[in-house]
Amino acid sequence: MDMRSVGTDPRAVVVVEGASDEVAIEALAERRGIELAAKGVQTVCLGGAHRLGAFLEQLRSRRDGLRLAGLCDAGEEPVFRRALERAGFGSNLTRADMEDIGFFVCVSDLEEELIRALGALRVEEILDTNGDLHRFRTLQQMPAWRDRATEEQLRRFMGSGGRRKIRYARYLVDALDLDRVPRPLDRLVTYSMTQ
Repeated sequence: MDMRSVGTDPRAVVVVEGASDEVAIEALAERRGIELAAKGVQTVCLGGAHRLGAFLEQLRSRRDGLRLAGLCDAGEEPVFRRALERAGFGSNLTRADMEDIGFFVCVSDLEEELIRALGALRVEEILDTNGDLHRFRTLQQMPAWRDRATEEQLRRFMGSGGRRKIRYARYLVDALDLDRVPRPLDRLVTYSMTQ
């Protein structure tokens, strides 16, 4: 992640921690009939929350007129907050302040938000459709996961197995009722299109 990842003339840049977040944003935009590139919106995958500060520093010379937005997990909110404050976006930022400047926080992470919006049964149906239900059932039988809530098991399953989280980001967003899009994802896409 560096300035070379930002195009020459985007109107807005949306920064996310990982590739699954980027896929989810692009999938939601497509579902809403929004072509991000045509709207001048570019997503940038940081490859981790701790890279936001360096990215904002590199972007400093190009920030004039460029709208920034972002999405992070609750556990990384303090990292995003400190980076935004160091880059001059305010001081003592609250979550509401962060939202006012276009940075939205998932309750736990985006996968948890999507699983909650869809419900465990619907997510299991998506796993079945994509040939992964038997793998999920195996995880459910593991002693460490046997007594956990199905939603926790699903979240763990999404986070294991190589690129599973990235692959399922699109499947889960594609299955959403557009009236039930998780708030941080919904607000991020709306903010980057309208500000």
